[in-house]
Amino acid sequence: MSAVQEAVNNGVNVEALLGAREALTEAPQAAKFVWRAESEWVSGTHTKSSVQGFFGLGEEQNHVCEYNYDTDHPEIFASEDKGSTPVEFMLVGLAGCLTAGIASVAQNRRIQLHSVKATLEAGMDIQGILGIDSDVRNGFDGIKVSYQIDADATEDDIAAVVAQSQKRSAVFDIITNPTNVTVEVNK
Repeated sequence: MSAVQEAVNNGVNVEALLGAREALTEAPQAAKFVWRAESEWVSGTHTKSSVQGFFGLGEEQNHVCEYNYDTDHPEIFASEDKGSTPVEFMLVGLAGCLTAGIASVAQNRRIQLHSVKATLEAGMDIQGILGIDSDVRNGFDGIKVSYQIDADATEDDIAAVVAQSQKRSAVFDIITNPTNVTVEVNK
């Protein structure tokens, strides 16, 4: 009796990703990307931001549409709560990057995913940003990512998929390693 192997479909075109990897290995200059976001203050702590164009593969590129985001602070901070806080967007970015990686790695390893759910928590003592205590960090004191993954794989295989996703995640790298940030004012 021969075993029939079902096709795995997590919605990731691994062949295209592997093809891009091979092509960019031979043309590393095309792998240099510049991501952009624009924002405009509305009032109070409310800001509207958008993402449309970026540079990649040696030329200007555009998303299929402009993506728009609102950031604000909750009413308990004397704000109007017209959007998620900027720090919550950081958590959303980390969740999205790690989860996309899980889907891609699982597809490449022929592991069928049924569900992937993440919960992210990050503690913060706001005494720092309020200027109450200069010894308190302004940012997170840590981030905890908890996954619930249902897949046709062993626990060890799932752990290996998550570890590989973490290893290749751009947002995980940005958050866990120093990144030079230049802030300037232009007229």
